[in-house]
Amino acid sequence: MAAGKYLFIVSMDVAPDKEALFNEVYAEHIGFLGKVPGVRSVMRAKTESAAVMIGGEMKPLTGAGEPAYVAIYELDSPDILTSQAWHEAGEAGRWASEVRPHTNNRRHILRKVL
Repeated sequence: MAAGKYLFIVSMDVAPDKEALFNEVYAEHIGFLGKVPGVRSVMRAKTESAAVMIGGEMKPLTGAGEPAYVAIYELDSPDILTSQAWHEAGEAGRWASEVRPHTNNRRHILRKVL
């Protein structure tokens, strides 16, 4: 399977009382976005407390200030993000009206795969 050439990384937090709704609807949301031509894959993740051993020293991975939730979209081109298909998929379903207003600490970044 050929990998996408770009990673679009979306990070955010959600109001604690909306977390169950967020997870339910986000599955639907990435389903719509995953069908946009040029989107190779989508993966979601949530920050967990952990540590890493570096140079013989245990370093905590706190993620302080970083959003708890992340979605990573593997894309063929950055142009996908400004396409009509992407726009329509992003507004489809319950995400835009029921969940997006309850998100905060949002971050969006595009990275080229080397």
